[in-house]
Order: sequence, then C-alpha cells, then structure tokens
Amino acid sequence: MRTLISTREVLDRTIAGERLSLEEGMRLLGEAGFDELTQAADAARVRRHPDGVVTYLVDRNINYTNVCIIDCGFCAFYRKPASAEAYTLSNEQIGRKIEELLAWSGTRILLQGGVNPYLKLDYYENLLGYIKAHFPTIQIDAFSPVEVWNIARIMKMPLAEVLHALHTAGMDGLPGGGAEILDNRTRNKIAPHKGTWESWIEAERLAQREGMTTSATMVFGFDEALEERVLHLLRLRDLQDESLAHNGNGFTSFICWSYQPDNTAMGGVRAPGEEYLRMVALGRLMLDNFANISASWPSQGAELARRALHCGANDFGSTMMEENVVSAAGADVGTCMTVPQIHAEIRTAGFTPAKRDSNYHILERFA
Repeated sequence: MRTLISTREVLDRTIAGERLSLEEGMRLLGEAGFDELTQAADAARVRRHPDGVVTYLVDRNINYTNVCIIDCGFCAFYRKPASAEAYTLSNEQIGRKIEELLAWSGTRILLQGGVNPYLKLDYYENLLGYIKAHFPTIQIDAFSPVEVWNIARIMKMPLAEVLHALHTAGMDGLPGGGAEILDNRTRNKIAPHKGTWESWIEAERLAQREGMTTSATMVFGFDEALEERVLHLLRLRDLQDESLAHNGNGFTSFICWSYQPDNTAMGGVRAPGEEYLRMVALGRLMLDNFANISASWPSQGAELARRALHCGANDFGSTMMEENVVSAAGADVGTCMTVPQIHAEIRTAGFTPAKRDSNYHILERFA
C-alpha cells in the first residue's frame, strides 16, 4: 500500500467513491479526528440518500423462549433449562403480542430466543404456520444464525434444508443477531460455544440464497482489537459483494451498538458515546455496498441515535414495543418508542420521517 499523507486523504478518496482497505479502515478508526470522520460519513450518506428522509419500522420484539445453553458471558437475559425463570411462550401468547402490534399498525415481528435444546424443527414450523395463518400481513424475521444452526444440529440436517423448511413454513427473514465481533479470537473469549464467525456468515449466505431478508449487526466494546472491528466490516462487505452478484439478495442494512455490561457475568465498562458514533461513521464508509445504516436508540439512547443520523445513519430503527435482551444488560433507555416519539426524534435531528417495511420499502412519508 502506498504511503498516505494524512487521514484526510483517505477520507477524500472514500468520499469520491473509492473502497477502503483493512489498513485504511484501521487508520481511520484509530487516528482520524472525530469531526473529519463523521463529516465524511455524513457526506457518504447524503450521496446515497440525498432526500433528507430518515426511515423507521413499526415492529415488536418477541422473545419466544429465554432457555439457552450457550452461556454467553455478556448476556443477562438467558436462563438455563432447569431455571425456575425459564419459559417458552405458547402460540396463543405470541398471538396476543402480535394483536397488540397490529393496533399500532405494525408490519413486522422480530422473533428471537435462546438456543433451546428441547425445541425441534416441528415446533418452529408449527409456530411460523400459526402466525402466518392468523396474521398473514405480518412479516416474520425470526431466530438468528446460532438458533438455526442449533435446529440443524438437533435434527441432523444440513442447514440449507432447515432454512428452506423454515422459509416454507412462513419465516420471511433471518436477522443478523449474534454476530458480536466476526473474529474467532474475541468470539472464543466472550462466547466460546456460539460458533465461529465463518458459521455466522454461512447461515446468512444460505438465508440470502433461500431468498430471505437479512440484516447485519455488530456489538463492540469487548476489548477486541481495532483490526477485529474492521475485519468484521470487511467480512460483511465481502458477503454482500458475493450475494448481490449471486442473486441480488444481500443484507438490507447494518446496525451496531456497544456492549452493555450491567448485570452480566462478564462485567466490564460501557464504551463512550463518541466511540459508538465513530463506529457508525466507519460502517458507512467501509460498507460501500450497503444501502442502509441504522441508528440504535435501544442501546445508546435517543440523543446518540439522533447524532448518529449526522454520522452516516439514514434509519432510526424501530418502535420495538418490547425489548428484553439489551435492557436486561442494563441499557436504561426504555424498551419502546412510539411512532410520534420517533417522528419527533427524527424531526429534531433535521430530517423527514418515513415509515418503512422490513425490506426498506417506504410505506408512508410524513411532512
């Protein structure tokens, strides 16, 4: 790599549309001034989204079970199978939650739980079929790479066959939860039983080839190296290149947030807000083949989420209605935001709010 005079030169080349390398991404993350980095990301956002619209989704998180055998040290939500606090929701309980979402004119549920060793493929097919039969307009983005790998392990089936069965039963999308840091050194430290970064990528690859909606995530702040953060982004970018070339069905978006250490076995210190905004900005600049970068108000709070809209993000996330995982780890920012609240936050940041669906199709704009 040729020697660059300054991080400013790297940023100018990026703004002009050139792709960042690993070394350049590390240099920007470690050396670029906050203002120059975030302003470059904002310019990249404007180039892709020049209309000043910020999108959001009306949805609900539903944690269908909290039973999990993975033992992630950073998770305060899960319970072991024998715990008195362990649960698995019935179809009817989940249905009542969806009815409440429909009263908000919601369009999507995020159906996620733990790695429950007692649930076989027929449980998931039955649940998906029940939801589609009773709530046909609701999009179901469900489970996570580690959850579907668990089903494949239990059933002794190839993962592609499991994903096809789930898709046929009514699963519309595979969310990108559980990515944390896509590098095995850190994964082995924080969640040694959660699978490799390669297994996470493979699940998303197969879901994309199945025709499902997929999204990409990152959780940072585990004392991982800067190189690991940038490698994470490069691995997402590589899969996006591959999937778009294969069938045009790549990740819809990228969202990152900082590790929330309260109430967890691992403990630690929460990353400062400026570090979060730097990661949002770097995500916009590194992920040049991603259309959408989303802010994370549930973990970072509304103020930082608003600031993220000037650091490369073009989406404010979702109403959520219910959130249990991040809040269990001590993110004291509330677990739901109403549509009027989201509109107010987007307008306060200087943008026009627009309701979208899970595939980022705009359903309604609000002046």
